[in-house]
Amino acid sequence: MMGKKAVDLTINTALATQILTGFIATEITRTPYKKAVINLSGGIDSALSCFLAAKALGPENVLALRLPYRTSSPDSLDHAQMVIDATGVQSLTFEISDMVDPLLKRFPDMNSMRRGNIMARARMIVLYDQSEAFHGLAVGTGNKTEILLGYTTLYGDSACAINPLGDLYKTQVRQLSAALGIPDVIVQKPPTADLWQGQTDEGELGFTYAEVDKLLYLLVDQRYSPADCIEAGFPESFVEKVVEKVRRNQFKRILPPIAKLTNRTVGYDFLYLRDWGT
Repeated sequence: MMGKKAVDLTINTALATQILTGFIATEITRTPYKKAVINLSGGIDSALSCFLAAKALGPENVLALRLPYRTSSPDSLDHAQMVIDATGVQSLTFEISDMVDPLLKRFPDMNSMRRGNIMARARMIVLYDQSEAFHGLAVGTGNKTEILLGYTTLYGDSACAINPLGDLYKTQVRQLSAALGIPDVIVQKPPTADLWQGQTDEGELGFTYAEVDKLLYLLVDQRYSPADCIEAGFPESFVEKVVEKVRRNQFKRILPPIAKLTNRTVGYDFLYLRDWGT
């Protein structure tokens, strides 16, 4: 284990399942839409969201979307199909290559980051189109680790109406997924956004989820200072790198700030359901 401080991220999986399925059912059924739509990548996060949504709403009320690009790994499609088969949800497969390619061809020298962001946002377009067609809300798949580190595409994979996984660290996503019976090949495979060949989350980040989850838990949940974390045994360079990632990605975790001119500004003073009569 990295660091001298013992950090236990174990969760009560039965209680977590009860809370998260209740959250999905409550938040969706209070809207005009009574169903869910999920982009199913073949990875563990979207698999868990799909399992929870099927459990909360019934599989007939969940639409799983497989949205490969031509260079996507065939394993991703196969693993997504495993989830569809295991849950019994409805599904649709649509290749996004024809949507994405005109922009990629216009800028042939664009780097992998730009290409990946375009693919993620193309998938968001299909997700929200099918949200209207299926009359279901878009259910998110981002976990707490990704949200804190900013390891997400704004208005791409971060776009959703509700997010059942946003308060679970990646380590806890794995634990809950195993408890719910998600296929082991999905639980154990290296996390990847599958945006280009050989891409992995941990390879891009430069550290493992197991390492960073413990540090983030101390920084965020336990309110440790960076100095406290270093004293607890985490390398100074690692702490500084993670703190900087969390700090500079705050803009991804909030709605766009509105310049304040009046006494009741949306997002500052006009915040709650009571503000608009409910």
